[in-house]
Amino acid sequence: MKKIISTFCAILLLLGVSFTWNKCSMSSFNKTKASVFEENMGEAEKYYGNYCASCHGKQVKEFVDREKWVYGSTRIEMFDVVKNGAEEDGMPAYGEVISDKQVYELVDYILAAIEDKKSEEFNSGVNEDVVFVSEGMQLKLELVAENADSPWAITQSNDGRLFYTDKSGKLFAKQSDVIQEITGLPPVKYKGQGGLMDVILHPDFQNNQRMYLSYSKPKPDDDGYATTAVFSGVLENNEIVNGKDIFVAEPYVNTNHHYGCRMIFDNDGFLFVAVGERGRRDDHPQFLDNDLGKIHRLHDDGTVPVDNPFYNTPEARKSIYSYGHRNPQGLCYNPVTDKIYDNEHGPKGGDEVNLVEAGKNYGWPIITYGINYIGTKITDLTHQEGMEQPIRYWVPSIATCGMEFVTSDKYPAWKGNTLSGSLKFNYLHRDVFDENDQLIKQEKLFPNIGRMRSIEQGADGFIYFGVEEPGRIYRIVPV
Repeated sequence: MKKIISTFCAILLLLGVSFTWNKCSMSSFNKTKASVFEENMGEAEKYYGNYCASCHGKQVKEFVDREKWVYGSTRIEMFDVVKNGAEEDGMPAYGEVISDKQVYELVDYILAAIEDKKSEEFNSGVNEDVVFVSEGMQLKLELVAENADSPWAITQSNDGRLFYTDKSGKLFAKQSDVIQEITGLPPVKYKGQGGLMDVILHPDFQNNQRMYLSYSKPKPDDDGYATTAVFSGVLENNEIVNGKDIFVAEPYVNTNHHYGCRMIFDNDGFLFVAVGERGRRDDHPQFLDNDLGKIHRLHDDGTVPVDNPFYNTPEARKSIYSYGHRNPQGLCYNPVTDKIYDNEHGPKGGDEVNLVEAGKNYGWPIITYGINYIGTKITDLTHQEGMEQPIRYWVPSIATCGMEFVTSDKYPAWKGNTLSGSLKFNYLHRDVFDENDQLIKQEKLFPNIGRMRSIEQGADGFIYFGVEEPGRIYRIVPV
C-alpha cells in the first residue's frame, strides 16, 4: 500500500503538483487555483477590450445578451471562430496575434459571462421617472415600442404614424397604441450585418404614399452572394403595392457585412443612398467602376441625375456622388445650409463624421485614423492630397450608427446639433459644430441605454431612437 501511495505521489510530482496531507496545504492550493483563475480572467478581460469590444460592446455582458450564437456557443466552437475567424462576416482571425492558450482564456471569459447572465434576471428597462439634464433642458424617455428585436430605422408620417424596420425583414406601423405589420416587402438576406435596414418616406408621402426601404438583397441565382438595394412602392392598407428595386449596387459580394444602407432626401428631392465597401477595402472604395464604398445620388424613381459629378466619366458608375467610404451607418441633412453629413464605422479606432460633398474622395483605405481589429496597421497615412479629412473622428471607436440633424423647436438647446448612436458604449452622442463645421462641443447622453442603432426626428418634432438586445424604441420628451 505504501508503494502505491509513493508511486501516486511521484506521478503528481512529475505533473508539477506538490502537497502534504493537511487541511492548511489544501486550502493554500485552492487559494492558488482561485488566484490563477482570477489572473487569467483579468488577462482575458484585456483581450476582450482589445479585440472584441469595438464590435460587440464595451462590456462582455452586452455581448452575451443574445438568443442566437451564429457559430455555436460551446468551448470548441468558440475557440475555432476566435482563432480562425469568419472572413465572410468580417470576423478577423485572432489566432494571428494571440496564442491558443490566450484564445481559450478569452473563450472561457465569454462562457463565464454567459453563465452569469443565466443566473441573474436581466432587466434593461428605463425608469420613466428618471429626468436627464442637458444644456439646461430636462428630458425623459418614453417607451414607444418593444416588438422589434433590432429596430434598424425609424420614420414618421405627418399623420403621426411611426414606421420602423426590424432587421429580420419586417416593417411595422404604429399609430396611437395599435401596431400593425406592413406586408409586400422584398425577401432579404438576414445574416451577419445584413437584413432589412433603412426606411424613409417620399417628401410628398402625404399625397403619394410612397416608401423606400434599403436591404441586403440576395443574388437571384446564388444566395451566398448579396448586395445593397433600395426597394420602393406605395403603401395601401398596410401593404406595399407595385414595389420594385430602384437601385441595386454592383457587384454582389459573398461577405455579410458593411452594407451601409442609410438614405435621405434633400430639399431638391434628390435621394442619397450610402453603400458600404462590403469588407473588400482594396477592391472597391477607391475605384469608380463599382457602387461599393460610395454615396449615390438619384432621382426619386431611381434614375440618375445628369449633373452627378461622374456622370460623364468613362467607366464610372453614373450614380456616384462621393467615394472612399468604409461603412456609412448614419446619414443626415441640414435643410438650412443644404449640407449632408455621414457617420461611418472606422476599423479599430477612426469612426468618422464627414461633410459629404459632390465628387469628393474620403480616403478609405488609403488614409485612416484606425488600425486593423487584430492590432496591425492599415496605413501610416492620416492625410493625403486630394482626400478629405473627417470633421470629427473617434479614437477609440464608439461603433457609431444612426444619425440625425436637430431642427425641432422642442429641443431649443440642441437645435443645429448632430446626434449619433453608439453601439459599443450604449449611449447617444451629441456633437456641436460651428458654421465652419469645426467641432466645438460634445456630450454623452442616456448612458447604458443599450446598443443604439437608429435615430430619427419625427414629423411631430420629437426625437426617437431604437436600441437592440433587447429591441426597444424610445421617444425623448422635454419635461
